[in-house]
Amino acid sequence: MHLTTKYLSFLFLTAALTASVAPKAASAQEVVVTTGGDHNRYYDRHHHDYHQWNDGEDRSYRVYLGERHRDYREFNRNSRREQGNYWNWRHSHPDRD
Repeated sequence: MHLTTKYLSFLFLTAALTASVAPKAASAQEVVVTTGGDHNRYYDRHHHDYHQWNDGEDRSYRVYLGERHRDYREFNRNSRREQGNYWNWRHSHPDRD
């Protein structure tokens, strides 16, 4: 009987720890919403809004990279921190159309 209690306690503890980590792991992923076609929508966590990735956004991203003297790299391959840096820059540099 004592062995069964230890086994059940271990299972409940494992389930509780797994359940508490799962939401954190899911929130750590970059949110990309596919809208069909070649364009994606990205969620900007800091500013709590979505950005449609299209030709205009790509041009702005290339300007951002040029100002920092960096080579082009696909946006979705950047780290979450670097993507956040771009969105911060983007909010301070709106479209001039």
